[in-house]
Amino acid sequence: MKIAAISDIHGNLYALMKVLEDIDQKKVDLIVCLGDLVGYGPHPNEVIALIRRRELPCIKGNYDASVVDGGFTYIRDTPINSFALPWALSEIRVSNKYFLSGLPTTLKYNFEGVKVEFVHGSPNSINEYLFEDGPNTKEIMKDFSSDVLVCAHTHIPSLKNFDEKIFVNVGSVGKPKIGRPNATYCILDINGPNDIKVEFEELEYEYKKIVKDCTMLNFPGNIVKSYETGQE
Repeated sequence: MKIAAISDIHGNLYALMKVLEDIDQKKVDLIVCLGDLVGYGPHPNEVIALIRRRELPCIKGNYDASVVDGGFTYIRDTPINSFALPWALSEIRVSNKYFLSGLPTTLKYNFEGVKVEFVHGSPNSINEYLFEDGPNTKEIMKDFSSDVLVCAHTHIPSLKNFDEKIFVNVGSVGKPKIGRPNATYCILDINGPNDIKVEFEELEYEYKKIVKDCTMLNFPGNIVKSYETGQE
């Protein structure tokens, strides 16, 4: 069973289209989206439309939840978000907010006898950051009841084994924090409990298009620069 896991698209249609094109060439069995379809980028409605059109299983990210909630409940109150959240609230169609509100916060599957759980932040919280060497990650994996935890939210891809359990962070399609303006996602190839392969994909895309769109919409310079540098 080959599964592609994508996340943190953040309104970046160009990156999403490139990633889906790459995934389609790899002929995976399933694509799972770990949320944050919106926020920061200028194409939230188009991203949601593409995810819905492809009928991809999808969970709710913390930015999705904040757009539904209408406040800073699940995101940090930063200078960037003080622009990005109100802009998203005014831009996203009511039908798309309703779609985001109905998304689950976790998805669980059994692939070839391997229990896999998909979350956005952590199994405990939609906006908890899990880094591979973080003490909270170690504690969560110690009590984790499935075999593989697949998360996102940090925008940094990572992989680590915790005894017989596997921790995977898929990175970010639309707003990477890897120091390069490239989209990242993950492919899990599961053929049984003793045959689990995890590969990260990093793709160049035409990021100058989103830079141009943001500039034309008078987005703050720090948002524009983040697409150019791959840094927050």
